[in-house]
Amino acid sequence: MPFQVIPKEHAFFDLYQRAAENVARAAAELAELTSDLSGADAKAARIKELEHEGDELTHQILALLNTTFVTPFDRGDIYRLASTLDDILDAIEAVADLLVLHRVEDPLPELHQQATVLVRATDVMKEALSRLRSLTDLNGYLVEINRLENEGDRVYRKTVAHLYSGDFKAMDVLKWKDLVDQMEEAIDGCEDIANAIESIALKHV
Repeated sequence: MPFQVIPKEHAFFDLYQRAAENVARAAAELAELTSDLSGADAKAARIKELEHEGDELTHQILALLNTTFVTPFDRGDIYRLASTLDDILDAIEAVADLLVLHRVEDPLPELHQQATVLVRATDVMKEALSRLRSLTDLNGYLVEINRLENEGDRVYRKTVAHLYSGDFKAMDVLKWKDLVDQMEEAIDGCEDIANAIESIALKHV
């Protein structure tokens, strides 16, 4: 049987898929945490482990980028996807960590609404990234990510209005504003991924 060399650049697709699945798992863990803060330390620790796994996958992607002469698409796009996935995971981990650090006992319902949007967005993002290799049947996924980002914006604006309504103590406003900002950043990151995928697809038409 002849020896076959699998082109190294194909590894990018597998790494992105693993990274996206890792982000989606972290989003699901965060949604569970924001709905039930019992055992918050253990739940946050699981998210931290996923964040470490994400860091390792990002490192692998960038190491592969630095050692691959022919890449499947532009180097800037490869870096943009990897760094944005890492940013989403960092924001997820930040929310979990802040919930523990602030010793939050009563979850803000709107924060869980954001987390639910994030779960749906990361699931769709995962499916879109699985089509990077073929760059086919992408439009429906990209449109849905954009719709979910808009939904996330609506929840965010409603939440901020609630926080500034006078129903909260000043310190609680600061605490919750930090949390919802991080959650909004994670949701926005999913749209950034969609935009990057669309850019890649347009370059390869």
